[in-house]
Amino acid sequence: MANKVIMLGNEAFARGAYEAGCKVSAAYPGTPSTEISENIIKYEEIYSEWSPNEKVAMEVAIGASISGVRALASMKHVGLNVASDPLFTVSYIGVTGGLVAIIADDPGLYSSQNEQDTRAVARAAKVPVLEPADSNEAKEYVKFAFDLSEKYDTPVIVRATTRLAHSQGMVELNERIEKEDKPYVRDFAKNVMMPGNARGRHLVVESREAALVKDGSNFSINQVEYKDTKIGFITSGIPYHYVKEAFPEASVLKLGIVNPLPKRLIEEFAGKVDTLYIVEELDPIIEEQVNSWGIKAIGKELLTVQGEYSANMLRMAINGEELYLAPAAQAPNRPPILCPGCPHRSVFSVLSKLKIHGAGDIGCYTLGAVAPLSVVDTTICMGASISSLHGMEKAKGKDYIKNWVAVIGDSTFMHTGVNSLINMVYNKGTGTVMILDNSTTGMTGHQDHAATGKTLMGEDTYAVDIAALCKAVGVNHVYEINAFHTAELEQAIKEATALEEVVVIITKSPCVLLDKSPVSKQYRIESEVCKKCGMCMKPGCPAITKQENGTIVINDTMCNGCGLCETACKFGAIKPVSLR
Repeated sequence: MANKVIMLGNEAFARGAYEAGCKVSAAYPGTPSTEISENIIKYEEIYSEWSPNEKVAMEVAIGASISGVRALASMKHVGLNVASDPLFTVSYIGVTGGLVAIIADDPGLYSSQNEQDTRAVARAAKVPVLEPADSNEAKEYVKFAFDLSEKYDTPVIVRATTRLAHSQGMVELNERIEKEDKPYVRDFAKNVMMPGNARGRHLVVESREAALVKDGSNFSINQVEYKDTKIGFITSGIPYHYVKEAFPEASVLKLGIVNPLPKRLIEEFAGKVDTLYIVEELDPIIEEQVNSWGIKAIGKELLTVQGEYSANMLRMAINGEELYLAPAAQAPNRPPILCPGCPHRSVFSVLSKLKIHGAGDIGCYTLGAVAPLSVVDTTICMGASISSLHGMEKAKGKDYIKNWVAVIGDSTFMHTGVNSLINMVYNKGTGTVMILDNSTTGMTGHQDHAATGKTLMGEDTYAVDIAALCKAVGVNHVYEINAFHTAELEQAIKEATALEEVVVIITKSPCVLLDKSPVSKQYRIESEVCKKCGMCMKPGCPAITKQENGTIVINDTMCNGCGLCETACKFGAIKPVSLR
């Protein structure tokens, strides 16, 4: 009898890759997909890595597939933008060993800068998409995807969402299927995508698409549930559960494959229900196609294209029910903040003091945009801080950016910041780039990268010297400074922004959460010396609070002894206290 355990969706995806006989996995961490790779390393049969970015991860998986083994790439939805170049072309090439990409969308914007829908990208790339609804399906759909990939000579996307990735469910464990490596045979016409070959492969893609449309109606991952045929729903993924909760007596067509759509199956279902609704989060991908076939279906005219759905929302939108909802708890607003002792806070405190604007990037340091620091003015995508600063300088001149810096983390710099810096030097730019090196990929939970000296599999490896790399691409002035040495940092920023060339300042201070040892010292405020001026509160450290009587105190359950408050106090009222 098979063993059953409770698993996160992401944990189940990893298990599916293992059971399917996958041998190579590549990824770049990004919420909500990160835990897939963190769980894959449990399986010694799979080589797994953190790649510097999603494009590289996709190409690693493609190479493994071409060589004849089953391979996986995983990333979040915006990572697919970075990986779309190889994805669109491997759609033409096809596979040797099965090739699967798990892409995690983020309806509700829990940790992303947009709500794009992976299904739209997949439609453009002509790549099939499967969408599981729970943890067990997450595992099984990955296995199905590998089989589908090899049968139809295509990469396959398995679409996740934040709700699925981070929810738990019962999963039935099975044995790993060991797949023999397929022999590599040179195939110039199939694997070399120059124009003459690509024209022929495009015809293959269209033929494959037609076969999937026809055969998809018989795929076991599609489920038809006929009950009351007065009302029917077409849905997929997590929204299936909302439909079943809100309308338990309705007929439901639950699609396992959402691109290309199984036309015959949908037509048959639509013909047997009186009123048809299509329930899909984000874009009307299914709805627009179904309507284009002349089938009347109700969807986004009632349902939003924004955020996550819920059973209550469906009841209100479709039935017009006024549901009683318990009043929200009267809790204070708690915006996200940098951790106590975060080195980014020290950097932003200095920038704030100097009234410097920050062209920001993707990472913990994005929080430098909010009060009380309010330094980061822009956040676009990975690596855009440096490129956008360069664009500002070329648009408005060198004087314009003397009170601007680009702010980027070490992992993001390795992701796409390097290219932007090369561009800045190559095109004779001027500007100050601050690389906040906290020795990890902080926002997604402390993953290693090419400059940390550790691989995903825990092996020691060469650590890229970021300062040497900057010098190698042509940056003449590179500063390396401890983020908490505020006087030295302030002087460096003043010098850098005055120079009419590309300057890099690297603040080398590890993320405070990397150090698992007990706190060795904390700080106390001597109330008889304190002037209650509030300068120590300007950096916004959550360990420092002002009481109703105006007294400023440091919470010893949160203070980890970074010392930033001590440097901010002009009256010597804040003193260190040794805990050892």
